[in-house]
Amino acid sequence: MVSTQLAQRGIADQRVLDAFTHVPRHLFVPQVARDSSYEDCPLPIGFDQTISQPYMVALMTQLLSLEPGMKVLEIGTGSGYQAAILADLGARVYSIERLPELAERARSLLMELGYNVEIKTADGTMGWSQQAPFDRIIVTAATPKIPPPLVEQLVVGGRLVIPVGGAFGQDLVVASLLGPSQVKEDRICGCIFVPLVGKYGYKE
Repeated sequence: MVSTQLAQRGIADQRVLDAFTHVPRHLFVPQVARDSSYEDCPLPIGFDQTISQPYMVALMTQLLSLEPGMKVLEIGTGSGYQAAILADLGARVYSIERLPELAERARSLLMELGYNVEIKTADGTMGWSQQAPFDRIIVTAATPKIPPPLVEQLVVGGRLVIPVGGAFGQDLVVASLLGPSQVKEDRICGCIFVPLVGKYGYKE
């Protein structure tokens, strides 16, 4: 997976590649799909949610430009795989999951694997004001537009990686906070994510 799906497709950050060798992806995939754990595709994890394809997880992680010790907010814990990658890179990870069953499953597995990730069940589009500000924010579900609370919870110089667009196709966007209310948006590539449900996302 690391050599053929990631390195050969432009994932050049060696620390990111190393994290993918450390984190056992198959443990984050339901038993019935484990034969496909390392294939380059998203997989269902229940509750109409997915674990993203390895390349997309790696690309979004690389775009964060993480340094050890950075405070990172993840919106959409899901299986917990992305959170594990971030923690393996030395980030202080806070993660929000809307579905309590997924949050508890991810929390249990991450603890078992020794990753210290703070998880809460809430509307991710509102961010986590009690823990703000964050150096980086990553959103693993699609929004019609960037939720304002997430920008407000970034440090100046911080970076937000998020899929933005319609329910059936989005652009992967890197939003950099250059100064108060000064946001620079770079569109990286097309992508398809499940919708982010919440006040500033899609409605149920």
